[in-house]
Amino acid sequence: MIGYVTIGINDLDKSVAFYDAAMAEIGYKRTFKDGGWAGYGLDGKEEGLMVYLATPFDKNAASFGNGSMLAFKAPSRAAVEAFHRAGLAHGGRDEGAPGVRGEGTPPFYGAYVRDPVGNKLCAYFKG
Repeated sequence: MIGYVTIGINDLDKSVAFYDAAMAEIGYKRTFKDGGWAGYGLDGKEEGLMVYLATPFDKNAASFGNGSMLAFKAPSRAAVEAFHRAGLAHGGRDEGAPGVRGEGTPPFYGAYVRDPVGNKLCAYFKG
């Protein structure tokens, strides 16, 4: 089980604006912003899967990995749609509008955005 995820960023304020808006739509709230870092937890709690934003330790510019993506469970299709809208409204780029993907049962309903650095994120709901 994954305990936390760290996402490399180049501009803390710009990235916090994006993540505050998009993550709130799927139940994550910022738990802190300090020392070049910010953290997010489900319902604003520091337990379960935590998401951290940070500038790279080696002081080089943050970049994204080709083929890398983080996917977050959302509580509903409406939350997936709101995540996508909020991400685009706060500096993100579209990588796939909300919709059903594949033919699984229950259906996989997802949306994809890239954050201000270019990290690919998905919010999805199965049900």
